[in-house]
Amino acid sequence: MNSRKIFLSLAAGLSLPACSVADKELIGYQDPSFGDANRATYAAMVVDPAPAYAEPLPSTDAERAVRVTEAYREGTTEVPERVSTSETGTPN
Repeated sequence: MNSRKIFLSLAAGLSLPACSVADKELIGYQDPSFGDANRATYAAMVVDPAPAYAEPLPSTDAERAVRVTEAYREGTTEVPERVSTSETGTPN
């Protein structure tokens, strides 16, 4: 008798997902705002192909970039001073 109750409860449990809301959406019903978050995120990532700036952008200097890169590779760059944003110890 116990095995029959287990079998019936298992059969009932497996048939419950057939009545879910997802089936109604598959038939043709869909929330009108479905996908709005995805569309808004995508729109936020799209870059303006013709941006307008108040001031012109400064030109790049390729020769300077080459000099800086070569100095870095040769190890002749200036080491910046270490700056700490916090202090340790007891205040005076």
